Amino acid sequence: MESMTLLEPAVPAAPGATHEVTNQAPPLVGHDVAADAALLAGLEREGAGWHVDDLHRLGRLAGSAEAQQWGEEANRHEPELRTHDRYGHRIDEVEFHPAWHKLLDVAVSEGLAGAPWASTAPAPHVARAASFYVWSQAEGGHGCPVSMTYAVVPALRHAPDLARDFEPLLTSRVYEPGLRPPLGKAGLLAGMGMTEKQGGSDVRANTTAATPNGDGTWSLRGHKWFTSAPMCDVFLFLAQAPAGLSCFFVPRVLPDGSRNTFRIQRLKDKLGNRSNASSEPEFDGTVAWLVGEEGRGVRTILEMVSMTRLDCVIGSAALMRQAVLQAAHHCSYRAAFGGLLVDKPLMRNVLADLSLESEAATTLMMRLAGAVDRAQAGDAQEQAFKRLAVAVGKYWVTKRAPNVAAEALECLGGNGYVEESGMPRLYREAPLNSVWEGSGNVNALDVLRAMVREPASVDAFFAEIGLAAGADQQLDDAVLGLRASLEDLDDIEVRARRIVERMALVLQGSLLVRHAPDAVADAFCATRLAGDWGHAFGTLPRGVDLDVLVSRALPQG
Repeated sequence: MESMTLLEPAVPAAPGATHEVTNQAPPLVGHDVAADAALLAGLEREGAGWHVDDLHRLGRLAGSAEAQQWGEEANRHEPELRTHDRYGHRIDEVEFHPAWHKLLDVAVSEGLAGAPWASTAPAPHVARAASFYVWSQAEGGHGCPVSMTYAVVPALRHAPDLARDFEPLLTSRVYEPGLRPPLGKAGLLAGMGMTEKQGGSDVRANTTAATPNGDGTWSLRGHKWFTSAPMCDVFLFLAQAPAGLSCFFVPRVLPDGSRNTFRIQRLKDKLGNRSNASSEPEFDGTVAWLVGEEGRGVRTILEMVSMTRLDCVIGSAALMRQAVLQAAHHCSYRAAFGGLLVDKPLMRNVLADLSLESEAATTLMMRLAGAVDRAQAGDAQEQAFKRLAVAVGKYWVTKRAPNVAAEALECLGGNGYVEESGMPRLYREAPLNSVWEGSGNVNALDVLRAMVREPASVDAFFAEIGLAAGADQQLDDAVLGLRASLEDLDDIEVRARRIVERMALVLQGSLLVRHAPDAVADAFCATRLAGDWGHAFGTLPRGVDLDVLVSRALPQG
């Protein structure tokens, strides 16, 4: 207790004032979530500057008390499984709180689901990425079905007849909940299921069987281990066909209006992501349609996985930004030891470091979205860059989110450990994206696989980094070191995480050197690339311009 003598004496409360509330930060409401310098710069740079007014409109809604209440209610009132109706009929429906539907209605109507695939506007995927980033800061869990609906379109195009009928509904901006014949609805949501209990990420171990019916349909029999958003209208599943693992399209309701066999055995009791239902469905004579070539199911469904991995980067970047905003807001109002926390040198170091991590993630996320647009337009180099960079970004940005969430929570002290602050929900949500769509090991190995099978992706990656050559010696040295590490093939699988981490940091550094203020780029290269960086946040060295970094962490608008 002797150390307490180092603190300034507390100001005594006024006589009789037993519960006067002072020195508490007000709620962070009524601000524009889109007032984010790195986001807005990326929006313009990647070709979607036309979207800025709509983005700010959505940002004001995301920062409103109403939207924040929706997020809190959707997580507090978790989905409930109804396997049977009152008469004993099997229905396998999941009931959600009205707040969930409000969140989804906004997401779909704002074009965050499949709409970019039908858009004729410039850089629609960049515009969508920016909006997904903004709206995810209101609540992350409902982004799961939104992301899968967005990602299913390129995979479904491997079955042109199905795409012709269903793509207009998957790209619709109409949210229409409820299980009904899909072609009779105004808009659809899509999900997917790959993993099974005996294999997990090793989908080649799947045992769900697909048998041809002779009329163009197939029958599935088996059990899936982790299928999120089971209330979706249609799904892509992997199953073993006679020619090998194949991809199948499964509607919850058949064209004649009858329920397809989709027995939800239970909902998962998850660490976070509580607003979103994740389930174990069983198939027994479930009607399905083949998507893509029989026996090439992994290749087919990876078209979808590539896009959901991009959304993992976006979702983690959004969570990091929201955590940093909450921390900076709190410190701007909370006084301790004779002044505001935001003015204390050590706290400024912490906030600056968090801001730096967040900005690097946001800048990378926007560059990846730009690659999607250019690849869709036929740019082969951007397609090659996307192949490698999305996996690299997915590995690293999702790994950083839990660390950022934990440090930001600590900035609020005990207040941040209390549910009402919203920080525990961010903290529980933070590890999700590093697990979903392949854990860190899966993504690191995918990067190695891409480098071997698609060497053009390596050339495109280094061409991108090379655009910043000569601008920062620390970055140039890091690029040389990265090249040397790739030339050494001994034990490369053991070193995969180290290599991919370095690739991510070099890519982020090159983007910041080209596009961020000098104070941001210099701090990143000095700490993330040159090694003058502690293992905890708040260990930036002397010479870093903390004022610039902290100013970019504070809520604007």
